[in-house]
Amino acid sequence: MASRCSLSALFSPQSELDCALEEATTQQEREKLVYEYLKNLDEREDLKIPDFQTDGLVVVGVHSAKFPNEKVVDNIRSAVLRYDICHPVVNDSEACLWHELEVSCWPTLVLLGPRGNLLFSLVGEGHRDKLTLFTDSALRYYGERGLLKPHTVGIKLYRDSLPPSALSFPGKVAIDNSKKRLVIADTGHHRILVVSTTGQLLHVIGGPESGRQDGDLSEASFNSPQGVAIKGEIVYVADTENHLIRKIDLLQERVSTLAGVGAQGTDKDGGATGPQQPISSPWDVTLGTAGGVEDNVLWIAMAGTHQIWALFLADGKLPKASESKEGTCVRWAGSGSEENRNNSYPHKAGFAQPSGLALAPEEPWSCLYVADSESSTIRTLALKDGAVKLLVGGERDPMNLFAFGDVDGKGVDAKLQHPLGVAWAPEQSLLYVADSYNHKIKVVDPKTKQCSTLAGTGDAGDTLGPEFNKSCFSEPGGICVGDGGKLLYLADTNNHQIKVLDLATKTVSLFPISMDCTDSVPSQPSGPAKAPKLPKSAAKNEMPPVAVSAGQTLNMSLTLSLPEGTKLTEEAPSCWALSAEGSEWLLGSPVVTGDIVDLSKPISISTKLPAVIKDSDNNPILTLGVWVYYCMETGKACMMKAASFTQPLQISASQGEAEVTVALAHAF
Repeated sequence: MASRCSLSALFSPQSELDCALEEATTQQEREKLVYEYLKNLDEREDLKIPDFQTDGLVVVGVHSAKFPNEKVVDNIRSAVLRYDICHPVVNDSEACLWHELEVSCWPTLVLLGPRGNLLFSLVGEGHRDKLTLFTDSALRYYGERGLLKPHTVGIKLYRDSLPPSALSFPGKVAIDNSKKRLVIADTGHHRILVVSTTGQLLHVIGGPESGRQDGDLSEASFNSPQGVAIKGEIVYVADTENHLIRKIDLLQERVSTLAGVGAQGTDKDGGATGPQQPISSPWDVTLGTAGGVEDNVLWIAMAGTHQIWALFLADGKLPKASESKEGTCVRWAGSGSEENRNNSYPHKAGFAQPSGLALAPEEPWSCLYVADSESSTIRTLALKDGAVKLLVGGERDPMNLFAFGDVDGKGVDAKLQHPLGVAWAPEQSLLYVADSYNHKIKVVDPKTKQCSTLAGTGDAGDTLGPEFNKSCFSEPGGICVGDGGKLLYLADTNNHQIKVLDLATKTVSLFPISMDCTDSVPSQPSGPAKAPKLPKSAAKNEMPPVAVSAGQTLNMSLTLSLPEGTKLTEEAPSCWALSAEGSEWLLGSPVVTGDIVDLSKPISISTKLPAVIKDSDNNPILTLGVWVYYCMETGKACMMKAASFTQPLQISASQGEAEVTVALAHAF
């Protein structure tokens, strides 16, 4: 890209257009202004990008990272999956495009013409109407000149090649110690899970598709929920992408909305009754007390407006504020400016995407701990007067949001990288931090302000050490303390898992979840489970028919061979999936899956055929798909390969041998 082409050349003509649009009174006037602007701009040579050709409207995301962790392709891939992005994303890891175009702010939207000519630039958020106006006008202008073609652009989504998983990017986890239950925000599946501490699934609310419906547990829906808090039979949910606070009543089996209007708000003061009060990207919630009965307020980390808010569940009063009635949703701390500013007056303090909350109500702490992700700090918010202070991380300049790293130390000398979760252990008076972009769990002593690494190597991965210093995580986002401070439950977000850290033995284990729900009410169905979609490049193996009998056990002995000099990638989810599309009665479920962890011996996959055979379907077909992730032993090159086996069955009603075995083999 030539350096002579930059956004600065757009500044003067677009400023004139913006002024004219402000004075326009009708949509027709605005469209005419943009149309004339395009005519004047179209032929300017200084706005053309050389060697650029395209047709129609194509959306491409350019990712210019702030944090080092955001430069890693695997982490970007996880973010694309987590936020359900369906357009191509370019990794501008060294900010080359950023500097060439003279971009200065996240986000910046640039609209290019079909000849690669710069048309418009929009900086910051909140430009939806103007973006629609510009795009519609440009499509009409260039369409009339025959420069656009309505063909589609073939895009292959990475998510379509992934195997299914019980959890998808779990964001937060909370514990009910009295009834030994965990609440998990299964963010990628748009649902909330309630499980026992032994892993038995008790309730599934929402999912698998996003939505914002209230009502029965079987009907309710969420959109990328994050923070969760539980008291008794009530679960509070930060329904992040819906910009709502939701309430799940497990006893009444109902979901209701407590705050928000379902669209992103810009109000930075609040004060209205919850369902009439617009809010913005709530990321975490925790219960607390403010001038009233115990747990009369729900504290909210309002990431979208960089503030901490309060939702009154009963009448109460914030420090240095007037009385608030039940249902009031109001700002407690934060000016709304994205800053790392500490101040004795809560409204003058500044946060930067607060994403995690932990309450320490007892003296001498009496504060709310805040994981302030974009400033890479942990802050304290005093319950007595609302004063905001630094605990660890960041630096003293309130405008510097780039003071991040991975350094154990005291106070401002300690460095974190985009922490998303905090958990308070009152028994030990210690604060645990999910240092997300460092892929670590850290522990902070608030008395000395000493911050130390507890677990994690600093590299993204999925290794169960089992020792703390040999275990790997991948952008852990949520954390809670259980069993009197003896256990930590961790939402290991990019690994799609909940992990358990035993503080006594200093070992890490996987938290098992049995997906057989014991819920007495019909929960939201997870949809017809299907085998994950195989990539087009997958090798296809068609097997000869095998004769089987009703009630017989079919054993598949699967032998897989990797190329010489390669090995299975331990951190990746190699797996198999057995399905019988159109004949699901054969397996008792739409799909059966399993992990692939060892290729030194054949993998045994067994299924017992039903004792009663459907007459209309005596020649069904089983399909076995395999997905294998492997790396070169002498380098860092890694890849994923897939293969499928189709196994026709010839079923007879007569009894045969107890078992029949078929051998399957494939070399990648």
